Parts: sequence; structure tokens; C-alpha cells
Amino acid sequence: MTHTPPTAAATFSAKLWPFASRAAAPAPMTRITDQLNFGPTLDIAARSSASISKLQVPENQDNLLLIDADGRAVLLRDQTAQTTQLPDWPQGHVRLAVLDGMGGHGHGRQAAEAVATGLLRIPACTSLEQLGAQLDQLHRKLQAHFSRPDDHDTFRRPGTTLTLLEIPPGREPMLYHAGDSRLYEITPQSANPLTVDHVPATSFAMHGLLDEQEWWQQVHGEHRAQIAQAYILGNAFTNPQVLDDGLLPLDASNLPPFLRHLADRRAVQVRADATYLLATDGFWSCAHPQPWIARWPALMTQPAAAQALDALFNDYAANPPPQLHIDNLSAIVIRFVQPTARPQMASNVDETALPAAPIPSHF
Repeated sequence: MTHTPPTAAATFSAKLWPFASRAAAPAPMTRITDQLNFGPTLDIAARSSASISKLQVPENQDNLLLIDADGRAVLLRDQTAQTTQLPDWPQGHVRLAVLDGMGGHGHGRQAAEAVATGLLRIPACTSLEQLGAQLDQLHRKLQAHFSRPDDHDTFRRPGTTLTLLEIPPGREPMLYHAGDSRLYEITPQSANPLTVDHVPATSFAMHGLLDEQEWWQQVHGEHRAQIAQAYILGNAFTNPQVLDDGLLPLDASNLPPFLRHLADRRAVQVRADATYLLATDGFWSCAHPQPWIARWPALMTQPAAAQALDALFNDYAANPPPQLHIDNLSAIVIRFVQPTARPQMASNVDETALPAAPIPSHF
């Protein structure tokens, strides 16, 4: 996500990276989950890349946070994956998040990194209320951290998306969502979004100005690089020209009827026959995203999450969507499996031990 400050008539617009020609596939990337253990019932793989293009490699303003069943965590620090061991993390509890820093504002990468680091300090949560309270508190702390006493221009405040799954052992995952990264449920038949993009079109639909078909076309049928809410940044749902400091959870009380089942903060019912994808918007930043997304069910028919993740990245590099806007790419592939059905994981020839590091302070 590469957002720029708004004009008088827009909310938050984004600078688009032009894509002039098909670029060669990037060098092989080590999956940053290769050193993690998610237990017998979760099959998870993750990657992050600044770009698929060798000609245009912007700063990677995305980030990922993964905490495995043993309390071993990995995130990006200075665009490089690093791991740390969390003390007293409950056995079997897993946390997964994707973040997309707002590059058009100041410190987009730093904002995403600060949130990923802050997530390491939040204790394992076992209820939606606890999760929401902890993450809202981190939002306020980081908003204060990035504020300057002499700067009252909130439109230059940094921000990042945050789409997070908290998975207590033996429980349904809990979702916390802010921004326009997405969670998808992918079956052999379809790829269905399980989150609502926090964009102007959603605001218009909340106020009765767009119906379901119009909303779907603007959000999923075309590329509109704008945002109405982000972590640290705040939200502009009530008035596009006024940025409120707090986050507004979208739920049945404020969403239109056709979106009420996709509340931002809810328990997610998962299927054993589905693959779940947490991803940043670089994967659908093109003129017509749906034909590209329609390829995902076939790509995900792989025996293991790591292979499905590789298929997604490799196909994107080999067959980029037409009129693609070069952007950062981050994805976490998740499968909920029975212990006896877990696929045999092949070793990764590019596997590299990640450097362990202490948790830095952002406060």
C-alpha cells in the first residue's frame, strides 16, 4: 500500500507503481515460517517480498508477525526476517498477522514494524473482548508515539493495515481487522473474502449510497488505492475530511445488510477442506482483480501450505495480472488439519536460520 495525502475531494489516495512489462521471476525466497512449529493441527507458511519485479523494487513497507505454538516469533525488522523467543507463551497458542504500511505518509515501514513489535508484547488472548482491548490500547500508544507536538496535520500521520488471527489451542480463530489487507477462504470452487475493506466505498455503503453490486464492483472489481481507516492513522468513516483518532469496528450495528456477516472483530468458523489466506493488497492491485483471484482455487490444490504459498508467488511472478501496479507482497497460508491428515513437509533447500534478536522498544 503506497498512500499519499488526500486532496480536498478525496479521502486517502495512493501513489501507484507503473508496471510497463512482464518482469522476470525474483530470486527464490526462504519462507519465513521454515523455522517455526505450529503444532499438529495447523499447517502454515508465510512470505514477504518488496516486489516481483527486478526493475522496480520499492521499500518493503509490509510486515508479518507469526508466533508459533512454542512461543517462537518471527517478524520483519529493517526489511529482514528475525526471530525471538517469547517467555511464558502458552503452549499451542498461535498468532498470525499481516501489515501494510502506508507509504504515502511518513514512516510507513516504521509504523508497520512498530505494530508488529508491539504485538509481541500483547499477551495471548482467549476472548474477543480481551483481544480488542489489547489491540486498541496498542493503537493509542503508537499513535501517541508517532505524534509530534508541533505537527497538527493528522493527514501526515503514519498508519498501517492490521489483519490478525488469534488462535487459542482447540478454539476457533479470532479476527481483528483494520485497513484493506484481507482474509480469504479458498476452496476448490471459489476464493471468498472474509473481511471488509476499510475504503471510501464501504463508507458510502454504510451511508446507503452504494448497493451490494456497486460496492462489490468498486472494492473487488477494480483497483482504487484509497483507504478510510488504518491502524495508528485512525478513521474517516463519519466524515472523509475529518480524521478521528480512534478505530471504528465495523459490525452489524453500522454495516449494510449485505456485509453484516463480515464484522471486523469476530470468531471465524473454519473448514477443514479450505485454505485460508492472509494477504496484503499487492496481490490484487491491478485493473481487474477478479480474473486473477479466480486462479487461486486451482493454485491452492497443493498437499501442503508451503507448496500452496509457493504456487501463489510463482504464478504471480510468471503470469502477472494485466495493468499490475507494483507493490509489496505479503501472505500467510493457513490450513486447519486433523493430526493424522497433516501433509508430509518437504525440506526447503533455501532454508536459512533466522537471526535471533531482542525485542526493541517503540515506547
